[in-house]
Amino acid sequence: MTDRVTHRRRGSHVVAHLVLGLGSLVMAFPFVWQLIMSLSTNAEVQSVTPVFWPSELHWENYAEVFDRMPFLQQLGNSVLVTVLRTLAQILFCTLAGYAFARMRFRGRGVLLGLVLSILMVPSQVYLLSQYQIIQSLGLLDSVGGLVLPGLFSAFGTFLMRTAFLSMPNELEEAARLDGANPFQIFWKIMLPLARPTVAVLAITTVLWSWNELLWPLVVTTYSERMPLSAGLATLIGDRTTDYPVVMAASLLAMAPVLVMFVLLQRRVIDGLASSGLK
Repeated sequence: MTDRVTHRRRGSHVVAHLVLGLGSLVMAFPFVWQLIMSLSTNAEVQSVTPVFWPSELHWENYAEVFDRMPFLQQLGNSVLVTVLRTLAQILFCTLAGYAFARMRFRGRGVLLGLVLSILMVPSQVYLLSQYQIIQSLGLLDSVGGLVLPGLFSAFGTFLMRTAFLSMPNELEEAARLDGANPFQIFWKIMLPLARPTVAVLAITTVLWSWNELLWPLVVTTYSERMPLSAGLATLIGDRTTDYPVVMAASLLAMAPVLVMFVLLQRRVIDGLASSGLK
């Protein structure tokens, strides 16, 4: 009996590993294919018959990226915009989420409803209004113009409010008995307990800021002031496109986020699992 149970368990483990391995191959294939395309010629990429391996590896495609676009400048713009947005959202969304969750003030329900209503409106609806505001402030083609609309988010506020609502009231009451004011309660007690959710907010903000395309294309015109997401779009021509160079530039642009994920993989997974965000 025990031998049968052992064989069944081994068989189930083998099946599970086969299914997971197959799923991993399916998920990794687009990245592998992108790498192969970046080392091919344009004729091989556009060939009617798929070329699964180039006849010669063309590493010069990566060098050509730096000739076609100011890659390092755009990389610096992307890093700066992402860092500023992430820090601002952590600050503003945690404060707003704590206020909506733990504080009582007049008009709280109305303000919360207005903030959450933003989640139901596509961002393209208020794109023109945002552009007019940035234009009136003289922030076109600047880092300020790229950063300003992303300093606050309704999603981040809702996420942090949910985290603070789940905390027991006894912690807050005990802190008040010890003479702590509302900011001390937030900073020394509530915020440290919400670190996993803050990590999720930071991760989602980094990914969103790094990959955002529409707003940078609208607010910037000079390639030196674009982030990488908009700079990659300029490599696609109206009539002809050098796809290997585009693939090489995409891999280079993806590398910083990929390295960050590899280094912080445990924190990323723990934060997403603890918050229930998928």
